[in-house]
Amino acid sequence: MDFVDNIKLKYATLNVSGKLVAVISITTLLFWLLGLIYPPITAWFALPSRFVPAILQPWSWLTYGFLHGGIFHLLINMLVLYFTGQMMLNLFSGRQFLTLFFTGIVAGGLVFTLVSELFVGFFSNNVLVGASAGVYATLFFICSYMPETQVRLFFILNVKLKYLAIALIVFDIIAILTNNNAGGSVAHLAGAAVGYYSATRMKAGIDILEGFAGFGDSMVNLFKPKPKSAKTNRNMKTVYRNTNKTSTPKKSASDHQKRVDAILDKISASGYECLSREEKDFLFQAGKD
Repeated sequence: MDFVDNIKLKYATLNVSGKLVAVISITTLLFWLLGLIYPPITAWFALPSRFVPAILQPWSWLTYGFLHGGIFHLLINMLVLYFTGQMMLNLFSGRQFLTLFFTGIVAGGLVFTLVSELFVGFFSNNVLVGASAGVYATLFFICSYMPETQVRLFFILNVKLKYLAIALIVFDIIAILTNNNAGGSVAHLAGAAVGYYSATRMKAGIDILEGFAGFGDSMVNLFKPKPKSAKTNRNMKTVYRNTNKTSTPKKSASDHQKRVDAILDKISASGYECLSREEKDFLFQAGKD
């Protein structure tokens, strides 16, 4: 019991990014074990190509993201997801991070289905598995929101996020043209488009992620009883520009928002690492308010 309790405690201390990585990793490992006992089980949750097979198991447009084709596939996806999640959670709420990830997963699955239907026989992929579309959504969100920020690749090379994004797009286009995991690359590009568009709208002060999350909430609420006195609280822990010109906030609140806007402009122009420790602490606290 001590071992189980320790696992529960460690899980409870993880943030949203860490918990998502843990859930996907455990689910993938579980399906690998079950696949050794009963191999067809993977096909029930992987996303099949073409429309008719996919519509017969509609849950697979989401569940395919919790399966992976191998240990390297799993490790790369989870490493990128964790680190992009850490960067995103410095600026936005866990709800927004999860909404972006799952929107990328669904978008990748839908585009894979559409393209496999339009170009029958082109894909070598009979099924789609992996969280890559959701990972690309979070990665390209960060690359678009903080394009000048540098990251170190392979502990050797410092690369700006905008150049990393361009390189990944080129690799996926080459993969599609050579039919080397073309189905997976199509899903990657769909997730990348979700991340890029979400970031550009967020920089303009428009949180489209709340719209996606609200749609998801409405779908879930269809299957829930509605108490008469229940009220839905959708307050976000969001840090982005205030474009509401009709409100007249107090001076202290206005000064607070002006400082947030100035820091976000600095990030957009020069990258997150250019911030001072005081500015990073201020932005982190603003995201928690």
